[in-house]
Amino acid sequence: MFRTGSRAEAATGRFDWLSVAFLLGAVLLCYYVVPLVSLVVTQPPGAVAARLATPEVRAAAWTSVLGATASTLIATVFGLPLAYWLARTDGRITTFVTALVVLPLVLPPIVSGMVLLTVVGPNTLVGSAAAASGLSLTRSLAGVVLAQTFVASPFVVVTAKAAIEGVDRHLEYASRSLGKHRFTTFRRVTLPLAWPGVLAGITLAFARAMGEFGATIMLAYYPRTMPVQIWVSFTTLGLDEAFPIAVVLVGVAVATLVVLNALGSTPA
Repeated sequence: MFRTGSRAEAATGRFDWLSVAFLLGAVLLCYYVVPLVSLVVTQPPGAVAARLATPEVRAAAWTSVLGATASTLIATVFGLPLAYWLARTDGRITTFVTALVVLPLVLPPIVSGMVLLTVVGPNTLVGSAAAASGLSLTRSLAGVVLAQTFVASPFVVVTAKAAIEGVDRHLEYASRSLGKHRFTTFRRVTLPLAWPGVLAGITLAFARAMGEFGATIMLAYYPRTMPVQIWVSFTTLGLDEAFPIAVVLVGVAVATLVVLNALGSTPA
């Protein structure tokens, strides 16, 4: 009887659900990793270096990083307060507002660009007023940032909202009972506890902004971002010419994400 139980426990320990979960997840993980590794391995380093040395690719890389940084900053400055409000407000209105936040995630990127053009396009009231003041909202870096912010900012709001909801409200109540203002409580209690989730949202937003193509090409074909430059190289020179630029984009995205995580390992 004892031996049978021991064998059953050993078998359960050897083939438990955690191991099965890892094996199933590993299949999807390989689906992520193998194509990226294949892309990098199949491209000669000389071809990648040659494409990186071209002015248009360097300009596109700079535009992508600068635009993604600006859009992520905007998404954080405005998205984090919205996430806090959603997490600490009850009622039907929060469901409606959350649906509005998620909407850019389900819209096709091209449609997102079309929607933005109806507001900031050159023939609209906002676009005309901005152009008259010397700031073009299309075919400019501002257009790139507007497009990236629209499609990437929901990641900050949704992820930060979930992280803040995971913070015990009793800790906030204790801080308020000691005479601390709501903002002080948020900065010293809520944000440090929710920071890992907030950082995850910021990272996802930056990654999404770096890879944005559809809305960006609608609002700002120039200056070109890396995804737009890849598309131009593919349509004009062929797939072989686009592959090295794709490797450059992967490298830039990975490097900037590593830096972002390193800088955000502790809350400011």
